Amino acid sequence: MNKNISFKSNSIKDINIAAPGVLYDKNRTYSDIQTPLLDALEKYKESPCVGFHIPGHNRGNGVLGRFEDLVGRDALLLDTTDEFDGLGTLHPATGAIGDAMKLASIAYNSKKTFFITSGSTISNLAIAFGVISPNDEIIVARNSHRSVITGTMLSGANATWLMPKLLNDWSIFGAIEAEELEYQLNLKPNAKFVWIVNPTYEGMVSDIKKMAEICKKHNVPLIVDEAHGSLWNFSDELPASALELGADAVVHSLHKTGGSMTQSSMLHIAKGSKLDVHKIEHALKLLHTTSPSVLLLASLDAARAHLGSNEGKKLIKNAIENAKYFRSEAKNIKNLSVLGEDDGVNFDITKIFIKMKGLSGKRLETILELDFNIEIESASDEGILILSNIGNTRKEFEYLIKALSEISRREYPDICHLEGKKYMPLMEPVTVMSPRDAYFAPKKLVKLEDAVGKISAEVIALCPPGISVLLPGEIIHKEHLPYLSDYSEIEVIDEK
Repeated sequence: MNKNISFKSNSIKDINIAAPGVLYDKNRTYSDIQTPLLDALEKYKESPCVGFHIPGHNRGNGVLGRFEDLVGRDALLLDTTDEFDGLGTLHPATGAIGDAMKLASIAYNSKKTFFITSGSTISNLAIAFGVISPNDEIIVARNSHRSVITGTMLSGANATWLMPKLLNDWSIFGAIEAEELEYQLNLKPNAKFVWIVNPTYEGMVSDIKKMAEICKKHNVPLIVDEAHGSLWNFSDELPASALELGADAVVHSLHKTGGSMTQSSMLHIAKGSKLDVHKIEHALKLLHTTSPSVLLLASLDAARAHLGSNEGKKLIKNAIENAKYFRSEAKNIKNLSVLGEDDGVNFDITKIFIKMKGLSGKRLETILELDFNIEIESASDEGILILSNIGNTRKEFEYLIKALSEISRREYPDICHLEGKKYMPLMEPVTVMSPRDAYFAPKKLVKLEDAVGKISAEVIALCPPGISVLLPGEIIHKEHLPYLSDYSEIEVIDEK
């Protein structure tokens, strides 16, 4: 920590970062919570056997000792795949895995829910391969995750980009306006489906109910990448899930906010969906790993059970109250602004986007990290994104408020602005070729400074948030260059 900065109380040393908070009860029991896969994995752990199968480390016996010391013996013991010891299989879903998926379907009120161990990327790709035919006309939000774009590109669709509203004062994308969707559907009467992201990475919320009504009027399915909204189904204080509002398919990254392990995700097919469940399931079989981690699958079972339990709902309530506390206290910090109701937007309260006058988002992120040992979710040109998660405590938010108050009182030079680099693209693309045609066209590498005016041949998406700066088939403009400063060369179409 910076030697010139100190807090007399409530400093980082006073906070148990790993502590689950006051709501945690070490004597709690799970007798009233159904967790078939978690139960099966516990039985697997308690019933050792002589194994001659994958994974080759054989319950941790064949790994580097330092790695075992780091992650723990139990993690290695539980690192197995499906098909063994009554755990069931993922494709097709059988046994404890199948039972866990059925319970998730009940919890999210879906027709069918799939467990994914390769992140929501595979969910999006499976939707694309399951519902798109080559040359289909589709309407896709341009601020979608790169996996959505990749899926539509590789499937051979002809995409019309649906541009969200730009929040220029914040340098981020806002909601997609329902009127814009209807306008595009009228222009593209042969569109086969609509695919949007909601909420945005920064928590901006679109009017999904109205958009679903528009899609039904035009008889096209609505797919919603709701990766960052997996908590919504479990609290009336959060926006309503697209599954309740008329979407045909919804993707949830439970590992992002729902408490499951990294890479674990769910894909829901809504009741009354126009989509062919069997085609999507077949696409999942084609794309998904044939060695799914049961540890990741069990974490989905556990997360679903936890979020639906009384304790889980208390933790969600706690996350909401922490966000309200931060927003209230932040009003007292000089030069600090918080994106919210005063900006005329609908938003998920647990996604907190802030900016500080005189500092770029990247500079503020660096100060918090180096001087205060605080890690935030991401930074853009203007501000930073803070998540109020179910695992955060009030003490952590009190410390964050103190840190921001201290920063506001000091004069930090904004060296990040001097670098001339940008972190969030806010430009409407000029497309001259379909992404698929451009991806497979002859291409060449050119120096970045020579790329202006040429046609991009690659997907460039900075992660987070995974939104594409450029796609194959789009003209490269000089305004793109600040976003591409990490590239010395870029792949473009060879037009000879």
